[in-house]
Amino acid sequence: MTNDSAPQLLPDSGAPAATGRIPELLHAAVTAVGGVERPGQIKMAEAVAEAVEHAEHLLVQAGTGTGKSLAYLVPALAHGDRVVVATATLALQRQLVERDLPRTVEALHPILRRRPLFAMLKGRSNYLCLHRANEGTPSDEGEGLFDPAEALGGPSSKLGQDILRLRDWADETETGDRDDMSPGVSDKAWAQLSVSSRECLGASRCAYGQECFAEKARERAKLADVVVTNHALLAIDAIEGAPVLPEHELLIIDEAHELVNRVTGAATAELTVGAVNRAVKRAARLANEKAVDALQAAAESYHGLMETAQPGKVEELPEYLGYAVAAIRDASRLVITSLGETRDKGLSDEDAVRKQAMAAAETLHDTTERLLSESPYDVVWIERNDRYGLVPASLRVAPMSVSGLLRENLYKERSVVLTSATLKLGGDFNGVAASVGLPVEGRLPQERTAQEPERAQGEDAPPYWRGLDVGSPFSYPKQGILYVAKHLPPPGREPERPQMLDELADLIGAAGGRTLGLFSSMRAAQTAAEQLRERLDVPILLQGEDTLGELIRAFASDPETCLFGTLSLWQGVDVPGSACQLVVMDRIPFPRPDDPLMSARQKAVEEAGGNGFMAVAATHAALLMAQGAGRLVRAADDRGVVAVLDPRLATARYGGFFRASMPDFWYTTDRNQVRRSLAAIADSAPPVVPVAPRGPAPAPR
Repeated sequence: MTNDSAPQLLPDSGAPAATGRIPELLHAAVTAVGGVERPGQIKMAEAVAEAVEHAEHLLVQAGTGTGKSLAYLVPALAHGDRVVVATATLALQRQLVERDLPRTVEALHPILRRRPLFAMLKGRSNYLCLHRANEGTPSDEGEGLFDPAEALGGPSSKLGQDILRLRDWADETETGDRDDMSPGVSDKAWAQLSVSSRECLGASRCAYGQECFAEKARERAKLADVVVTNHALLAIDAIEGAPVLPEHELLIIDEAHELVNRVTGAATAELTVGAVNRAVKRAARLANEKAVDALQAAAESYHGLMETAQPGKVEELPEYLGYAVAAIRDASRLVITSLGETRDKGLSDEDAVRKQAMAAAETLHDTTERLLSESPYDVVWIERNDRYGLVPASLRVAPMSVSGLLRENLYKERSVVLTSATLKLGGDFNGVAASVGLPVEGRLPQERTAQEPERAQGEDAPPYWRGLDVGSPFSYPKQGILYVAKHLPPPGREPERPQMLDELADLIGAAGGRTLGLFSSMRAAQTAAEQLRERLDVPILLQGEDTLGELIRAFASDPETCLFGTLSLWQGVDVPGSACQLVVMDRIPFPRPDDPLMSARQKAVEEAGGNGFMAVAATHAALLMAQGAGRLVRAADDRGVVAVLDPRLATARYGGFFRASMPDFWYTTDRNQVRRSLAAIADSAPPVVPVAPRGPAPAPR
């Protein structure tokens, strides 16, 4: 995952500053990959170089086909100091490390006269733990260490076979990176042979510290000029006090529309019955009996309460639930104290057992402390994932907003570039900027001018930023149609909408298949697939019936095939060509009214005097719709229709906000015109050539 050659440093050539050489450098990089620079790509590269030079922050909307990876890599490499690039998907991380960076480094070498080093860095749990692979795993089922292949169903079970494959792979792999293993293994199998940062013994205490894959990745990152990571690790770096990324002067966040969700996920904690029970079992091996009994009693009490708990937002912990959570907190503190005092030489690997038990107890203590603090900046709710009530509910806590967290931790002492194909919502950057901690009062003119505004100084000064839309090389009005089914009744809460399904069937028939159906819920996608399979003579694939990668490959290789699914299909699916000529959205994807976090955020905006609906619900939906509409045109010769089967996009006051957030397709509500256009596009489409679609990738762990 790195370039192994050392950087070649030659005497200074007296070349002009990097910003003045951007067109030359970009030309060399683009030529190396067999392309031609685009106006938007040049504009973006120059803007990134200027942001670094003037210690500013930059939001860049770069439409599909702009070539934004090279547009930020070229000025980043020319900059000379360490750069961190954070992405949301494995697909883009691999593209950067395996294709874009090697080619760009070689192309720029004759001009820069150096070869910058690059490396990929992920969280510790993404790397196989050699200690666990060779010494076994502390068991939750009994004393000491155990053989997970035997204990979890035996070597003949699927889980046992996965663990045995992992052990064999440990002797072959150079990186230990889970994503380098093909075929992969289940989460449960991987968990047996990996550790979290809290569970890790530490390189100095571990017998395998010198060979540790995670430590080697960190060492490579310390030496690299460009470190490629994911949003999750970036979030941990921003949230926790101890830095996990090496020091750097430039941070580039690609797929930046995902940043808020990823940071929110990293800052969310959960108190589950299973986690408390696991902590009890782990503590039982080393902690004193009094501490273990206290935690066991607290676990039983919590279990009983959560079996009947009803899901929903918790404004204030009920007294009975507060007592149960406090009991877990106090008992976990006793366990932590006991683990720090006791030693048991009877265990074959006491350190590993103790570390795992301590990690479980500390996590419980931190989560319960946070729940009991009832901070006004947090949202607490009860969640039940099992609709039949067979599994106890759990308590979850998440930040009301991450904008303040990002403002305090992301923008100090470095320039930050955030880029995506969808950052302008409703026609401007203000909404997205505010969500990532860039306040409106810090916004600078789009273009640098001789008369720059006077800026406040000091710690209280806002982060200064510019917003830039470099457009797209595609001609959206000529390549696509945005059709809104204005004649349909507005959707209600029920998934079955007979008139909507009639409209969808007509559109698919006119397109001859070739349809990507984006639904706001899995239930709606399943209902549509079941009913239309009986009415249409085209294959309809449904998310969940196979792996996402296999479904997308089948969809891309057969022109008559349709693919229906929900949220993970709205973003990242890249199927250029005639296999996808109709993208259908069943409704505007507003968050559920009973979503605890979204409803709390909306209420907070309203209490502050703002428009909660537009700031939270509409912004959330507009971002998804912009991403969904972006699935249609992926190449210069793509043609097709984005059909929204929700009349509110045409009739509601907020409809204009959503349309302004989407690509500038030709807009119509004429159903007959759209059917004729679809038929004409299908008739003129070239045969589908099977290709490997580019996405989506699983979210980085």
